Amino acid sequence: MAYARKVFDQIPDPPNIALWNAMFKGYAQNESYREVLVLFSNMKSLDVMPNCFSFPLVLKSCGKINAYVEGQEVQCVAIKGGFRANPFVGTTLIDMYAGGGAVRAAYKVFGEMVERNVVAWTSMISGYILCSDMVSARRLFELAPERDVVLWNTMVSGYIELGDMVAARKLFDEMPNRDVMSWNTVLNGYANNGDVEACERLFEEMPERNIFSWNGLIGGYARNGKFFEVMETFKRMLIEGNVLPNDATLVIALSACSRLVALDLGKWVHAYAESNGYKGNLYIGNALIDMYAKCGIIENAVDVFKSMGRKDLITWNTIINGIAMHGHGSDALNLFCEMKNAGETPDGITFIGILCACTHMGLVEDGFSYFQSMVDDYSIVPQIEHYGCMVDLFARAGLLDQAIEFVRKMPMEADAVIWAALLGACRIYKNIELAEVALDQLIKLEPKNPSNFVMLSNIYGDLGRWKDVARLKVAMRDTGLRKLPGCSLIEVNDSVVEFYSLDERHSEREEIYRALRGLTKSLRSFEYLPDLMEHEQGG
Repeated sequence: MAYARKVFDQIPDPPNIALWNAMFKGYAQNESYREVLVLFSNMKSLDVMPNCFSFPLVLKSCGKINAYVEGQEVQCVAIKGGFRANPFVGTTLIDMYAGGGAVRAAYKVFGEMVERNVVAWTSMISGYILCSDMVSARRLFELAPERDVVLWNTMVSGYIELGDMVAARKLFDEMPNRDVMSWNTVLNGYANNGDVEACERLFEEMPERNIFSWNGLIGGYARNGKFFEVMETFKRMLIEGNVLPNDATLVIALSACSRLVALDLGKWVHAYAESNGYKGNLYIGNALIDMYAKCGIIENAVDVFKSMGRKDLITWNTIINGIAMHGHGSDALNLFCEMKNAGETPDGITFIGILCACTHMGLVEDGFSYFQSMVDDYSIVPQIEHYGCMVDLFARAGLLDQAIEFVRKMPMEADAVIWAALLGACRIYKNIELAEVALDQLIKLEPKNPSNFVMLSNIYGDLGRWKDVARLKVAMRDTGLRKLPGCSLIEVNDSVVEFYSLDERHSEREEIYRALRGLTKSLRSFEYLPDLMEHEQGG
């Protein structure tokens, strides 16, 4: 745009309106909305008359930066220029006012329009939907002389945004003509509202599917924690072959691999992405860093990071947090310096990784310094996660008095994560008094979580206080709570299999337990004796 502006300013004769409009469009496309308004003011000072293509560009820019006073001034210019009845100008005015919540002003413009096409009706109805006024939107929808598929989809989307899937589905069923976007709208509605079964049924009913249909189903599974189903549907998509995955599909698949710790599947998705033209894609690169880090292969995560030509804040945050979680604190802090040198401004997520790095390295003073820098240098308001990192930093270093003092001075109540961190530190440093305080708080916050009882029971056991262990077991039994069995995931033949402690459901359980007994025997032959006390007390 800088070059375009230089050429524009050097035109010897006053530029014609087409050139002014080209500049307006260029600035708008590059999100330089304030420059559009400045240029429009220059244009007026030269007595150049805007046309019907100028006003929509300028009015849209007013709406983008909430410049509604300037928008009213532009509207006055349009009216004086004889564009009051122009449908393009009127529709843009409706969008601008409705986007700013001034739905009455939008309706006034709508009422003054001589020629109201289906686009104008759709804009006014969208304005009511933006203001969550579905009654007025529906009233106008029923009055519309023409209702195309876009207007129907707009109304269906309005109900979905308010969480009314019953009304959305009823209107969807009444549609005379439904395109693939109509189906996708309802599909995503079910997914976003947590009704995965309805989402699955609708997907199977669809007469035609595009990439957004597959992404809607796969994304619905991911949002609702069904990561096994994400991978199975991704494989089905590849097998059917009618639609190829895009970068959004691959990011969701990699995210599922991260959650399932499915390294081999993640590597396969990585290879698929590179062989299908997505090498260097920013979003896939970020997802790959996250996947490799969460699967424990931090070297691969670093390799992906180094290979990326373009990096954004998410890239830096992902690698810093990944490296910090693997205990490479000094590397994480070095990357933080690189990030600042590259001109990227850290945010709250960045500092979670930095504080985590300090925790792993036992850098209490440095951690506190970074915490202060976050507030003083970057004006970031610390959230509960940052306070949790600081408490964990003090607690792991054995500074339990400072940790509890920090908790008392926090501007918000400590959550279960913070008290659990303190409880864990109490086991390491044998602080039974603070452990009992932490357990009291955890019982209030998580009354149905038996793991807290188990942790304190382990602390009593470490100190040989067996009467207190027995007392806790009785208290836990009286609550009717039972500790959830341990769960493990393993990749077998391109699938992820789930196992629970003492699992009797698997069809090959005899062979599995036979192999496990053999491994235990081999360990004992090397004089390795695992500490089973914690599991026995967790019983």
